[in-house]
Amino acid sequence: MAANVPDHNTMEVFKREAPAVADAFEGLISSLVASKGLNEKIKQLIYISLKAAAGESTAVHFHVAMAKNAGAKKEEVVDAILMTLTVSGITGVATCLPDAVSQFE
Repeated sequence: MAANVPDHNTMEVFKREAPAVADAFEGLISSLVASKGLNEKIKQLIYISLKAAAGESTAVHFHVAMAKNAGAKKEEVVDAILMTLTVSGITGVATCLPDAVSQFE
């Protein structure tokens, strides 16, 4: 099952419709990326858990790719999604796990 990936670039729409807010958001993201407390792989696994708990399959799809680039293994991504069971029930697993696993196949 593939993620429901929109055929338009969400950030392009965001920048066009609210450029000042988009710039501030990108600054926040840059600050989080630059923080030194966690390495990139761990940050991506946390994003995967948070987005999966909310059932946001499109975000999970992109963060899985980033986690893989940062060295995450399939088992780590699966565990990150399974951690959502105690927070949001089966939603994250049902909406995000199939696509996440398929990215490793």
